[in-house]
Amino acid sequence: MSIRQGLLALLAQQPMFGAQLRAEFEARTGGTWPLNVGQVYSTLSRLERDGLVEAAGGPDEDGRIAYRLTDQGQQVVGRWWLTPVDRTDHPRDELTIKLALAVTVPGVDVPAVVQAQRTQTLRSLRDLTRLKQRATDADDLAWLLVLDNLVFAAEAEVRWLDHVEARLLRRARDPRPAAPASDAVDATEQVRR
Repeated sequence: MSIRQGLLALLAQQPMFGAQLRAEFEARTGGTWPLNVGQVYSTLSRLERDGLVEAAGGPDEDGRIAYRLTDQGQQVVGRWWLTPVDRTDHPRDELTIKLALAVTVPGVDVPAVVQAQRTQTLRSLRDLTRLKQRATDADDLAWLLVLDNLVFAAEAEVRWLDHVEARLLRRARDPRPAAPASDAVDATEQVRR
């Protein structure tokens, strides 16, 4: 999801000022994606340029301008809600890239990198689990969904790190020559298609 789509989704509810959009975006994403107000206003400028939002009247007594969706903006939001998220479109996960680089750079203790990450991920999972245990059905549904996702993602990351470690052990027992980097790029392009 982009900030652009998030702001459009919020404006579909009602006109808002930039600071309101920032606060709503952060609140509704459980604080997992903090924005600065400059990002919000630069995005609003582009949305206005693209005909998706417009000023909802003149400035208020504090000089703030509320924005609202145009008809075209409403259509874009409606399509966005019904468009599935393509997980292969943005495979830029920092940990994945870090480990991919680690296995290709001589002298990096890759098992130590994996173990350090596993320790941190397990610590995060413990903290998230405590938060989840304290949560009640009366808590904000958006926060509960974000919290569930964070727990599931941490659990998946631990499983993936176990897999990485097992693969490293298999490779150490049966070393093969590395494939050219261009082959890996071709394989990634095939996954995206």
